[in-house]
Amino acid sequence: QVQLVESGGGFVQPGGSLRLSCAASGSVFSINIKGWYRQAPGKQRELVATITSGGTTNYADSVKGRFTISRDNAKNTVYLQMNSLKPEDTAVYYCNAGVRRRAWSNEYLDWGQGTQVTVSS
Repeated sequence: QVQLVESGGGFVQPGGSLRLSCAASGSVFSINIKGWYRQAPGKQRELVATITSGGTTNYADSVKGRFTISRDNAKNTVYLQMNSLKPEDTAVYYCNAGVRRRAWSNEYLDWGQGTQVTVSS
């Protein structure tokens, strides 16, 4: 069984910062955390940032220059540092990962349960 555990969400005022963590574990061949997505009330889930196993990053235009995604491969954890937060960043943030149960298995996508981020004055 695979576990993707997000943490670090909370309530913050505009202009504040939060650091999200996504930690992966499980008795499978490989788990490759791919990135962060978010879903605001009444809206579809959208990409926030992705990172490859080699560290190449990609960001949504709305967060460029404010958010930074990074990874610690030894801990199988991906982080999202969020600075200069805005009310429109309010959403549930999810991480996802590509999982291979065995070396010969196809990769499938798994999602964490999400962590709430609320930006409000």
